[in-house]
Amino acid sequence: MSQVTPENVAAAAGVSKGGLLYHFKSKDALLAGLVRRLGERADEQLRQATAQGRSVAEWYLQTPNPDNDADALELALYRSMVAAMRTVEAPHDPADDEVQRALADVMTSWKDGLDAELDDPVRAELIRLVGDGVYLRALLGLPQTPPELYRAVIDRLLDR
Repeated sequence: MSQVTPENVAAAAGVSKGGLLYHFKSKDALLAGLVRRLGERADEQLRQATAQGRSVAEWYLQTPNPDNDADALELALYRSMVAAMRTVEAPHDPADDEVQRALADVMTSWKDGLDAELDDPVRAELIRLVGDGVYLRALLGLPQTPPELYRAVIDRLLDR
């Protein structure tokens, strides 16, 4: 991820390096901002899904489709974020890690949504873990679970 330099990010964003550094004082701050922005995008997608009658759990369990342009772009953004996060030197105290805090905040908001929707905390955690695993498989480019089997998994998790 040597391309993640203030110069390259500023050029890609169409701003000066000074302008970038005005808003993001460090690479960690920039990555934390990216994590928060991706979290905001996911929150908006969740709002749209629930407005269309889908549950938080159904949204969380959706499988990203790399053949869909929007999903492919999102997967690319998350891959870039994960790769960039690997370049950050973690502080000795995790409480000082701005990127980790941003990621924890995003994940907590999703967990809170599942917990609020479901009366059963064990089911909420199972849904979160399955959803995380499905997304990780997509990020890694691993084969997806056959659709009919995955639909049966979702039905079982959602007690249909």
